[in-house]
Amino acid sequence: MARSFHRTPAHTSRYGRYSGGDPLAPPVAVQAALEAIGQDVMSGTSAERAMREYLRRGDRDREGLDDLARRVRERRSELLRRHRLDGTMEEIRKLLDHAVLEERKHLVRDVNLDDDVRDFAEMRLENLPPSTAAAVNDLADYDWQSPTARADYDRIRELLGRELLDQRFAGMKNALENATDADKQAIRDMLNDLNDLLEKRRLGEDTQEDFDEFMRRHGDQFPENPKNLDELMDALAERSAAAQRMLNSMTPEQREELMSLAAQAFGSPELMQSLSRLDDNLRSLRPGEDWTGSASFSGDEPTGLGEATGVMQDLSDLEALSDQLSQAYPGARMDDIDLDALERLIGEDAAVSARTLRDLEQELKDTGMLQRASDGALRLTPRAMRQLGRALLRDIATRQSGRLGRRETRNAGAAGDRTGATREWAFGDTEPWDIPRTVSNAVLRTVADGGDATSGVRLKTSDVEVVETEQRTQAAVALLVDTSFSMAMDGRWVPMKRTALALHHLISSRFRGDSLQLIAFARYAEVIDIEELTAKDAVWDKGTNLQHALLLAQRHFRRNPAAQPVLLVVTDGEPTSHLEGDGHVHFAYPPDPRTIAATVRELDTVQRLGAQTTFFRLGEDPGLARFIDALARRAGGHVVAPELDDLGRAVVDSYLGSRHTGRGTPEDFGDMLHGRSWWS
Repeated sequence: MARSFHRTPAHTSRYGRYSGGDPLAPPVAVQAALEAIGQDVMSGTSAERAMREYLRRGDRDREGLDDLARRVRERRSELLRRHRLDGTMEEIRKLLDHAVLEERKHLVRDVNLDDDVRDFAEMRLENLPPSTAAAVNDLADYDWQSPTARADYDRIRELLGRELLDQRFAGMKNALENATDADKQAIRDMLNDLNDLLEKRRLGEDTQEDFDEFMRRHGDQFPENPKNLDELMDALAERSAAAQRMLNSMTPEQREELMSLAAQAFGSPELMQSLSRLDDNLRSLRPGEDWTGSASFSGDEPTGLGEATGVMQDLSDLEALSDQLSQAYPGARMDDIDLDALERLIGEDAAVSARTLRDLEQELKDTGMLQRASDGALRLTPRAMRQLGRALLRDIATRQSGRLGRRETRNAGAAGDRTGATREWAFGDTEPWDIPRTVSNAVLRTVADGGDATSGVRLKTSDVEVVETEQRTQAAVALLVDTSFSMAMDGRWVPMKRTALALHHLISSRFRGDSLQLIAFARYAEVIDIEELTAKDAVWDKGTNLQHALLLAQRHFRRNPAAQPVLLVVTDGEPTSHLEGDGHVHFAYPPDPRTIAATVRELDTVQRLGAQTTFFRLGEDPGLARFIDALARRAGGHVVAPELDDLGRAVVDSYLGSRHTGRGTPEDFGDMLHGRSWWS
């Protein structure tokens, strides 16, 4: 309940029920959502669809849109199974039976009553038609002898009037209980004035002054306090259309009985005539409302006309929520979901879940994780790629620590041995700060600018000095990934992409001096950005052109002559295609000896460039194993045959091992950090 207190005589603050969800709930889990979306994107799903699918399924801690839609469907089925529409008719039948019984008792007990009058009255009561509506109408001119019976019959007329009004104006049934003649006349006046105003609108002759005058006279009967005629019509048309759908849902017999009874509302047909006029006006002014729908009720709980109309409104709101939660229509947005209706009909927890999903979608866009490309498609941004790479790298670190008994650490790794000198920080530096020199620079700058260093100083980037270290060996890394269709067909597509993304993040964040080039090879080979590789979909394309990929790797190594070449090849098949002299691709399966010879020739060139080579063989084919082993021996490299879950760890392990001076043995690569703590 709202309360108020006075801060000053001129200002008032109001308190209301909090509706913003759990204020102590954890922040929106953007990282978890991004990882799930990234997983789908790497599987070949568009970013737009991946986000929609995540919102639909939710996660372990949060209901998704599908869960909420299921609860909406269950709520709708519950309403249909619980209610039936003859509640008003049943109540009228009970009142009529009681009135007739009391009248018969009175006729027997009243010894002063003329015998002819008694006989005529008993004859009328005995010959009442079986239809409730017909019996009520037949007794309209009956001269009741029993005061109790007359009161019951009058209650039937009052109940009908209140129920018919409650259909169009929610709450009227209770508001008009024990209504006086003056109250009833006020309702009649309101209906007449309302119809006059609506008919003015139909002719385009209404003004705001007409509406204001109507509200001045009848505003106390509209607690919603509409600001203009459109707001009033929207509320009335929604309720009136629900009343019509309720009538459509009745059986023909129930509908005929009700319409026959309606003439007795408040003892005359005037009310029903005014309501019919109102319905006609609203139907004309709001044709977009659902005036023809219906529902099939099968419950045991009798429901009055007003309550049944409310149930029909709830059913309509539930159907609208189903559409909103499906997000299946063009231009669908999470903002479309009516959180108030969801809370009212399903529960506060459902509204909180929907609000969280909406905030999550907005957060992904606001934080720069997703953005629209020039073609209108939603794409993962470079920032999102960095976040995904960081998460994948953390996962690799966890796997490595589990194998070697290590644990994650936040200590920064050294880039090399310290020289004892310091220098000004430059963008991209990973060396540790020299804290005394940095603070001293800030103090001296503050004093030189006329400030007081005793009250504290603010650091600027120009103050920062880093510890100078010996130059670290740079590497030119070529990661060759097989993108032939067999990779996707055998479930190796996503692990391959996750591996590339993790290695890309490691090099771009921790070894910025190194140069990484991603090369995808299928029928042709191509240099590819990490964003393109992540979003790349598998297509049926014959060929595994390792020779072309090695040509592109050579070009990368020659562009970085001062760096140590590192070649990493991820594949699940033998070479089956190569480039001819004219640039065309030759494909053959089983592999053509010419393809093998062309591939080996380019591998020899890579070996002459001094590349440290590692092959990552996926699959258990013995022929592939023999072939890859032979290539590795020829290149002086190594072969790793990891499980799919360990592919990322194996590739990062090999890269870090290759960065050390001297060629290690395969066993050396098991300790991929060599004392470094490179993850955070």
